[in-house]
Amino acid sequence: MGDGRNWRVLVINPGSTSTKIGLFEGDRSVFEKTVDHDAAELATFPGISDQLPYRRATIMQTLSENDVDLESIDAFVGRGGGLLPLAGGTYAIDKVLLDHARRGANGVQHPAQLGSQIAHELACEAGGKPAFVVNPPDTDELCDEARMTGVEGVYRHVHLHALNLKETAIRHAESLGRSYDDCKFVVCHIGGGISVSAHDHGRMIDGNDIVGGEGPMTPTRSGSLPLVEVLNYLDDGHTTSEVRLLTLKRGGFVSLCGTSDAREVIARAESGDAVAHRAWDSMAYQTCKWIGAMACALGGGVDGILLGGGMVHNSALVDAIRNRCSWIAPVSAYPGEFELEAMAAGARRVLDGSESARSYTGEPAWSGFSS
Repeated sequence: MGDGRNWRVLVINPGSTSTKIGLFEGDRSVFEKTVDHDAAELATFPGISDQLPYRRATIMQTLSENDVDLESIDAFVGRGGGLLPLAGGTYAIDKVLLDHARRGANGVQHPAQLGSQIAHELACEAGGKPAFVVNPPDTDELCDEARMTGVEGVYRHVHLHALNLKETAIRHAESLGRSYDDCKFVVCHIGGGISVSAHDHGRMIDGNDIVGGEGPMTPTRSGSLPLVEVLNYLDDGHTTSEVRLLTLKRGGFVSLCGTSDAREVIARAESGDAVAHRAWDSMAYQTCKWIGAMACALGGGVDGILLGGGMVHNSALVDAIRNRCSWIAPVSAYPGEFELEAMAAGARRVLDGSESARSYTGEPAWSGFSS
C-alpha cells in the first residue's frame, strides 16, 4: 500500500460514449485516459448496467496497454449514479449501493451508475481493495426551508454538480488555511449546465435544481421560467414534451441563438450580434441573481464566491460576476472541471483518516415531513 502520502487511487468516470479513467499517486496525476466506446455496440445493450462487461473489458485493455497493475492500486473510486438522495461524502461501495446502482433506484438511467460497479469489480480483482463513490450526483443536503413550495405536496429537490462544487469548496477552504466545515461559501459550476449552491459549514443547504428547470439559462437549458407564461405556451398548442426538451436540451442558447456552443455565442456577441449579446449578458445576469439568493440563504457572512466549470475560462464572464457580486464576498475562479481529481481526493481523505467512509443506507436523505 501507499505510505499515507502517496496513495495510489484509480478513478473511473463513465460517460455516454466514453469512460474517463485516471491514476493518482498522492495528489499527482500519473495517468489519465478517455476510453472511447463504440456507440453502435452500446446501443445493442437493453439497459445501462448491461454495458458493464463490455465497458470493463475496454477499460482493462487500456490499463494493460499503459502498464497499470491493479494490485499496485490502494483504492478504487467510481462515479456514483442511480442512488437515492443522500448526504455528501465518500461512501464505501457495498451490496446495497451496488444493488441501487445496478437498477437505477432513483429512476434515472445514466452511465454514471456504472462507475461504482466497475470500481467494485476492479477492487475485487486487485485482492479486495477498498472501493468508493464520492459526492454522487444525488447528493442532497437541503435545509427544510429550501424544500418547501407554496403548493401542498409539491416539494423542491436538488440536482447539482455536487462533486465539483464540494471539491472546489474544500480546496478553497484549504487555501485559506481553514476547514470546509468552518466556512460559508456560494459555489457555482458554470459549464454546459449551471449549478449555484449555498455551502454552510460543510453542508450544501440550497441550490438550483438543474434537472428540474431551475436556475440561470445555460447553453442547453431554459432556466427558471414564469409558470403562467409556460401555461400560456402550452395553451398556444405546444406540448409538455416540448417544454421538457426546452428545460433540459433545447432551451437557453439553443433556443435563443440556435447553438449550444458558448464560444460561438461569445464570438457573435463580440462581432455585434445583438441577439447573442443579449443572451450572453442575460445568462451572466441570472447567474448573479442566483448567487445573491444563495448568499441570503446563508444569512450573509459569506467567506467566498467560488466559480468553476468550463465557461469560467472566459475572463469577461468572471469579471461580469465579480462586478455584480464582489460586494457580497471575494470572487475566486477555478476554471475547468476536476472530477477525476475530486474523486481521488475523496478516497485519499478516507485512506489518510481525515474523513470517515460513509455507509449507504438505501434510505433517501429526505422522504417527507413527519408533521
